[in-house]
Amino acid sequence: MPIYEYVCKSCDHEFEALQKMSDDPLTQCPQCNNLSLTKKISAAGFRLSGSGWYETDFKSGKKKNLTSSSDSKSQESGTQSSGSSKTKSTPAATS
Repeated sequence: MPIYEYVCKSCDHEFEALQKMSDDPLTQCPQCNNLSLTKKISAAGFRLSGSGWYETDFKSGKKKNLTSSSDSKSQESGTQSSGSSKTKSTPAATS
């Protein structure tokens, strides 16, 4: 649930209220009991900084460079098919 900030136009009392997004805004000031509350617009309590997360951030080794790994797979398959019939090729591991 978000925290909303309110200010009273009559007595300048400021406070925060934990409310559901579907709840109606508060109108009565808890300090002076006047119906003069307004919701303040404020910045979020967090910020996202940095370069962001990418698909390759947590990969290691050959998986990190996606283009070279796909190129090397196509080259490997080409060399296996051109090998002699006497050599036994091992099947690729499947996940």
